[in-house]
Amino acid sequence: MEKRARNNTFSKSLLKDIVLMTIGALCAALGLECFLVPNQLLDGGVTGISLLIADITGWNLPVLILIINIPFIILGYKQVSKNFAVKAFGAILGLVLILQFTHFPIISHDKLLIATFGGFFLGAGIGFAMRGGGVLDGTEVLALFLSRKIRMMQIGELILVINIIIFGIAAFVFGIETALYSILTYMAASKTVDFITQGIEEYTAVTIVSEKNDLIRKAIIKHLERGVTIYKGKRGLTGKKANLDGMNDIDIIVTVVTKLEMSKLRDVVDEIDESAFLTTHSIGSTKGGMVKKRALH
Repeated sequence: MEKRARNNTFSKSLLKDIVLMTIGALCAALGLECFLVPNQLLDGGVTGISLLIADITGWNLPVLILIINIPFIILGYKQVSKNFAVKAFGAILGLVLILQFTHFPIISHDKLLIATFGGFFLGAGIGFAMRGGGVLDGTEVLALFLSRKIRMMQIGELILVINIIIFGIAAFVFGIETALYSILTYMAASKTVDFITQGIEEYTAVTIVSEKNDLIRKAIIKHLERGVTIYKGKRGLTGKKANLDGMNDIDIIVTVVTKLEMSKLRDVVDEIDESAFLTTHSIGSTKGGMVKKRALH
């Protein structure tokens, strides 16, 4: 029974991933066919390289997307996992087949609309593919590989360098204006990817240090209905409360809220202790706990 239940769960998860990647391929195809390709605008990454080569040489765009992505899929197999590589290949192949055999009408020739909505649909496609466990662009796999070789640069920085090179070539070949609109396309796509993969809520981790930590803990659970974690810590103070001979023991509160809830959290903390020390940092994803469900009373 347990094995059958696991198989059913795996089948449902796989079906969900296939649906998400199919939606992603359709969205990306819409962005390319309806906006970018007819108007010679580019995006970043492998898609941008494929568009650039297709515009210069007249070669078949779907074939270019597939061929250029193959080395990155192989790299993904070695650097990430076999499962990732299979899903990435499936998502990219889906995009290639849609572009090759399905044609969508041109929506607009207004460059601002093209850059905005072309980037939106392309970003939505990449985001849905990522939600399904695959990718439509191998640039991030390359950046992951290079970041392990070049310790001084992060993945985001490497992706930025790659795209600067692409847009620099676009400026030389097609002119500054086209390159600038292409950068706008890339920005729209990047924001849409973030929205699709992280959602509107964008969770934030908050660390709170206060002598009134127990009151703050209870207030967060009661008024925000969020879970909290307590760490045992020590702190050093300055001024009149300074303890030069040692550190003061204190409970440190850590909780996770959405950006929409940050203002309410600050109000709750300030009402109890205006001198409380808060730090925040964005987090990519969460699982379990009380983040996506309300606390029980």
